[in-house]
Amino acid sequence: MKKIVLMATLLAAGMSATAQDEVETTVAADVVSSYVWRGTECGSAAIQPTLGIGYKGLSLSAWGSYGLVDANDTKEFDLTLGYTTGGFNIGVTDYWFNSPEERYFLYDAHKTSHIFEANVGYDFGAASIQWFTNFAGNDGINKDGKRAYSSYVELGVPFKLASVDWSAAVGAVPFATSFYDTTGFAVTNVSLKATKDIKITDTFSIPVFGQIAANPRTEKAFFVFGFTLQP
Repeated sequence: MKKIVLMATLLAAGMSATAQDEVETTVAADVVSSYVWRGTECGSAAIQPTLGIGYKGLSLSAWGSYGLVDANDTKEFDLTLGYTTGGFNIGVTDYWFNSPEERYFLYDAHKTSHIFEANVGYDFGAASIQWFTNFAGNDGINKDGKRAYSSYVELGVPFKLASVDWSAAVGAVPFATSFYDTTGFAVTNVSLKATKDIKITDTFSIPVFGQIAANPRTEKAFFVFGFTLQP
């Protein structure tokens, strides 16, 4: 399904705001061999564009995912509003999918394809932690059949090795929810990602990345390759 988001995710899958004095714009697109989000495979090869604007820590970004191989892959369009100051960040993401309802402007309870998620986190430099909670829209249910307010927490550690940028992450779902298919606390994502810029010309390079991810909850593992196109 989703990505993230200003990862929403300000980390998944979006734009990371910084405290800048001028308006900054981001236009980019990732091309990935498969779409894996928080330990769940959401589709096959896809293009995932990003459009964002930021000013003095405040950011607004749009992110999407569209299958390149399988026409039946879910289409996704996310909007994230976020704010960062120092290491602290907070944001809200509106995820939208073309299923179960293809109409974008349908917000009726129990019918909408929108999911609204809040996130808060802190980047300590050597590590970062991020918490996400669905608060409205097409959320899952808990053991009692009520809205689960589905949540996900992730710890990330960046490091550099052999001139390559690496990041390791561990993510977990703290409570039972049908949204993540858990019956209680469960580790759903363990991943390791490496990124390296491939120089094309003196003024243009392409970031290329590979990621190994596993979901202990479902006992599945994934390998994703991709690259980023950005002016």
